[in-house]
Amino acid sequence: MEFLYKYLFYISGFIIVWAMVGYPISLKLIGKLYKNRKLEKNYSHQPTVTVMVVAHNEEKVILDKLNNILELDYPKDKIEFLIASDNSTDKTNEIVRDFIKENKDRKIRLYEVKARKGKTNAQNEAQKNVKTEYLVMTDANSMMDKKSVKELMAAFTSEEIAYVSGRLMIVNQGSSDVSNAEASYWDSDMVMREIEGRMQTITAGNGALYACRTNDYYDFNPIQCHDSAMPPLYALQGKRAIANHDAIACEKAGEVIEDEFGRKVRMNRIILKHILPDVRIMNIFKYKWFSYFYFGHRTCRYLLWIAHLLVLVSNALLVTESWFYLITFIGQMLFYFMALIKVITKTNNKYITLTYYYCVTIIAQWFGVYNILTGKAKPFWEKAESTR
Repeated sequence: MEFLYKYLFYISGFIIVWAMVGYPISLKLIGKLYKNRKLEKNYSHQPTVTVMVVAHNEEKVILDKLNNILELDYPKDKIEFLIASDNSTDKTNEIVRDFIKENKDRKIRLYEVKARKGKTNAQNEAQKNVKTEYLVMTDANSMMDKKSVKELMAAFTSEEIAYVSGRLMIVNQGSSDVSNAEASYWDSDMVMREIEGRMQTITAGNGALYACRTNDYYDFNPIQCHDSAMPPLYALQGKRAIANHDAIACEKAGEVIEDEFGRKVRMNRIILKHILPDVRIMNIFKYKWFSYFYFGHRTCRYLLWIAHLLVLVSNALLVTESWFYLITFIGQMLFYFMALIKVITKTNNKYITLTYYYCVTIIAQWFGVYNILTGKAKPFWEKAESTR
């Protein structure tokens, strides 16, 4: 049994360390070694585009979003706007209709989804009405930079590029320790995605802003999210999904832990499938860098929930074997104690807050797994009010 405990300890420990430390460091080194690989852009590439906004009961922000997308710096004769309302029961549809009447010179349409089945289903239904060459997806609460569509289109420099993700900027980073921690996560993750995209293919996109060719659009199961499912799909097809961080969308992060926790539970509603969505991904001889990227950035991260449990339990069973196991066990206890300090004292200490936020993320993964196994995972969710 001792061998089994040690096996579980080292495998689980590797997954955690590689996901959170090893892979990010290795990626930065790769980025430096291949620093001459730059993101190519062609600003003369200005095809016809439909900007799709999915909304469910977004009366608080939908008017701001409508004004925001009309201000986009892109030829008016080449851009259309499609609002996909996912069975909204508030004033969202009314606001959109009034806005359309007031802006008859612009190509704006409202598509009403009759049965609420979530964002992905709304995209699937509304997309069937798109006639333009390209499709830009954005959220109702995400305010786009004026040049964001130009930037997204400029990155489609070859036929092999099927998907371009923009950059999410958190505008309320200083509002609370929760939003600050979320902003810190996005800042570090954006660095990794930029390198992955330059080298070959990103492992996931950004739901706030991304684009694809209309012909490359894929109707995923409503329980899935396009921003996480599209890049692996395209990679397996021999195409590329890249990141252009000059295409910017701004939004608020959750300011209270309840909102952010709920969002993370929702994001993990198909975590088990995301661990390895297709075994072909591990064929490093065929998919090269993407296999390496996915294992480090996604597979290991999606295994953190079970890895932390196994490394703790196996460590506890090995604690009397040597001083090494005693020290690692004490280290784990101190780590979780730091998170507990945050719960008890509400301290704003940076390191204690990040530890707490990390633990909340792991717990959210467990909730995601539980919802999957109990059949409670749903394709729709209630928005976090503090993000509006």
